[in-house]
Amino acid sequence: MSLLSVLVAAAAAYALGAVWYMSMSARWIAAAGVACDANGKPANKSVTPFILSAVAMLLVAGMMRHIFGMAGIDGPGAGLVAGLGLGAFIAAPWIMINYAYADRPRALTFIDGGYAVLGCALIGAVLGLF
Repeated sequence: MSLLSVLVAAAAAYALGAVWYMSMSARWIAAAGVACDANGKPANKSVTPFILSAVAMLLVAGMMRHIFGMAGIDGPGAGLVAGLGLGAFIAAPWIMINYAYADRPRALTFIDGGYAVLGCALIGAVLGLF
């Protein structure tokens, strides 16, 4: 597995996030309590969240590559299953804990947790291809 695998996996997960959140934008905006302008679009026009998301995807893909290398996880199927497990049993529960203490809506937990699970699974599958 190379740096290229990390870059491709991170880009794939970032693209998945774009599709995921665009398809659920109204529900996510309502659940997250995001302030909107008169047109119903988020009032915050900063690019910072997008930059941080890209950096986060690189960090996640890089660490998953490291874990997979140490564990001998090889192939897209094994990568998918391992990524799914990391998302479902590490990332999503952590999101759930944070949102439970913050008294955030359950819908937000499912939207953000769902992306974490699917994103990790996709990263794993892509890493397994290399």
